[in-house]
Amino acid sequence: MILVLWDIDRTLVYTGDIDRRVYQETFTSAVGRPPTALPARGTGVTMPLAVRELLRVNHVPEKSVETLADRIVAELPDRLSGHREQLATEGVIMPGAVDALAAVQQAEHLIPTVVTGNLRGSAETKLSALGLIGYLDTTIGGYASDDPHRPALVRIAQDRAATKHGDQFDRKNTVIVGDSLEDVRTGLEGGARVIGVASGTTTEEQLRAAGADHVMPNLGSTRTLLRLIGQVRAS
Repeated sequence: MILVLWDIDRTLVYTGDIDRRVYQETFTSAVGRPPTALPARGTGVTMPLAVRELLRVNHVPEKSVETLADRIVAELPDRLSGHREQLATEGVIMPGAVDALAAVQQAEHLIPTVVTGNLRGSAETKLSALGLIGYLDTTIGGYASDDPHRPALVRIAQDRAATKHGDQFDRKNTVIVGDSLEDVRTGLEGGARVIGVASGTTTEEQLRAAGADHVMPNLGSTRTLLRLIGQVRAS
């Protein structure tokens, strides 16, 4: 069996400025003033780390950062859930994503879940709002709510999958499909092969240079994706 760890943002879906609106709303509620700067787009950094950076770049006193960060992180999933209608109408499913998800789900030897910089509640809200959650076993995923250090999420997902499926998972039978340099780093440091998809802000050349095992321009070729996933055991 091969554990397939899908990234979400800019790999499967694009939600535009909705995340940034949620950061702005939650920061304003917690700090008492609106932020003048927001997290960079498409970096793949986990939400807890992005929140701490958000506080610091907006000149929140260092002594207050951890307390406010914990408060904001706790509120983010519910805040995003309040934008479910906007996610459904403004969010975009990335080209080829539905066919790719369906093909992986239907392959008997593949186990599809997620490893994401989103908190679990936020991840499930995005996937459900756009009709994709049924293609994935989110109960065995790795989320920023488990650990803000993204490479650690690979082991978390592998252990959850092992408990459910009675198999052991490591770099030889685990693959990440993602669009960012953080996805590549997560695989290299966390113990998974990486299929880079240049559907986000990172180019094919940048993904290769960072160490992705394989690179695709997008998810348009399901046959290619399945072939590359199948090569994980042979690598």
